[in-house]
Amino acid sequence: METSLDKNITVKMLLRFAFPTIMSMVLMGVFGMVDGIFVSRILGPEALSAVNIVWPYLTFAMAVGFMIGTGGNALVAKKLGEGKEKEARTNFSLLITVAFLSSVVLSVFGLLFPDLLLNILGANEAIFEISRQYMNPLLMALPFVILGVVFQQFLMTEGKANIGMYASITGGVVNVFLNWFLIYYHDMGLQGSAIATGLGYTVPAIIGFIFFIRNQKGVIYFTKPAFDFAVIVQASTNGVSEMITMVASSITMGVMNNILMELDGPMAVASVGIIWAGQGLLINAFMGYASGISPIISFNYGKRDEERLQKIYKRSLGIIATMAVISATIGLFIVSPLLWVYDVPQGIPVYDMVHTGFRIGLIGFFFTGFNTFSSAMFTALNNGKVSGILSFFRTLVFILVSLWTLPQFFGVTGVWIALPFAEFLSLLMTIYFFKKMNRIYRYASTPKVTPNLKTVA
Repeated sequence: METSLDKNITVKMLLRFAFPTIMSMVLMGVFGMVDGIFVSRILGPEALSAVNIVWPYLTFAMAVGFMIGTGGNALVAKKLGEGKEKEARTNFSLLITVAFLSSVVLSVFGLLFPDLLLNILGANEAIFEISRQYMNPLLMALPFVILGVVFQQFLMTEGKANIGMYASITGGVVNVFLNWFLIYYHDMGLQGSAIATGLGYTVPAIIGFIFFIRNQKGVIYFTKPAFDFAVIVQASTNGVSEMITMVASSITMGVMNNILMELDGPMAVASVGIIWAGQGLLINAFMGYASGISPIISFNYGKRDEERLQKIYKRSLGIIATMAVISATIGLFIVSPLLWVYDVPQGIPVYDMVHTGFRIGLIGFFFTGFNTFSSAMFTALNNGKVSGILSFFRTLVFILVSLWTLPQFFGVTGVWIALPFAEFLSLLMTIYFFKKMNRIYRYASTPKVTPNLKTVA
């Protein structure tokens, strides 16, 4: 059966294939800002702090979806490249089942132990109750959030990333409308915002579910899942770097919120929420490209096509370098519009902190794209070990060390410096592994003494 993954590698082909995923990721960032915008403009900075306190747990839940989705996607695309289509479909059905069961566990845990969870996330007495109001509806929507993330990944392998993009747009529109309708029109406060967000994330899950039930003439569709523990372990191992990235993001956000709460109170926490939302739009473009072309890497790895792997690697580095310059340039001009959207006037601490933090953070954009691509590439090559190491140091070790040291010397500014500094350290590690792993996968050149595309245990 023909697949859209089996094509000649050109810059145009890579960009065309990745474009829907890039747009999906950027739009997810845009619509993810909606909660913060409505909350900030209508309910005020303390309510925005509550949103930022709860958000790391949602990020953690999505991390599980990304682990199963990206790791399973790499496994399934590799098997398609090997011509094992029936096995690929069985594995797909099993992994969707595992994703759903995992989401239920996370949802039930939060609903049973809300106070424990909020204490871990760093909520203080001033925002504890409103944080609970925002958290509970999101916990009930977690299964849909996770399934939506997983379906998005497999739609790329099916060559239907455009459906994922349209699903993201539809979900985002639902989120925007319901935020206005429930907060502004029905005066439901943070609870209304959470309901709107949960329903918005439900839309991609429903669309993905319907597509894979009806896609009987395609490559991937639902079949009877056969339990295979080895498949679950391999998919989880492949995707562990993506989970590490998002879990570490949750931990980092929690640590950062706690540090900022101690340094400057809820206003500083509100500031970092605005900074992350704005920069996330630009960073999501890198993530979208890396995720978007991952099935192409996995497919050609399964085919043992070294020439195409080398073209993917070379052209991708050029694309990412160009994206870095464009993103950093755009970032210089969006700070003021971003503050206007969040209704933050001049003369208050949040305004100055966002200006300073946002512009310092742009330095990291020249490193972020390469670091994101490296982790995604090794996941696509079914090497979860290297991908996990890169993600672990980039998104956890380097950032936490920076957060625990730099603020002691530079205060709140040290928090802003920590992120680009961690990305720079990660780039050094990325370069090291690019060179080291080329001896095995031969994606950059063909060394003389090298096993041919040997799989790393």
